[in-house]
Amino acid sequence: MDLNSIRNALHERPFKPFDLCLADGRRVPVKHPEFVAMNQRIVIVTDEQSATKILEPLLIVSLEPAAKHGKSGNGSSKRKRKS
Repeated sequence: MDLNSIRNALHERPFKPFDLCLADGRRVPVKHPEFVAMNQRIVIVTDEQSATKILEPLLIVSLEPAAKHGKSGNGSSKRKRKS
């Protein structure tokens, strides 16, 4: 993946959260631009709980809009209505 594409996504205004998709199928969410540090050798992503992931840029295969977790339709969080 071209690192300039990641930089452009980080500087987009308003910022839109995205996922970094890795070659092994994992997705690393980027919820805020201040949670990312990068250079030509590594990409570091941190989250609100200070969990840090250090990524090899060559393993980042794509950048996609953030996965919508908790939406009905994926079957994971459907609520039952009270009768």
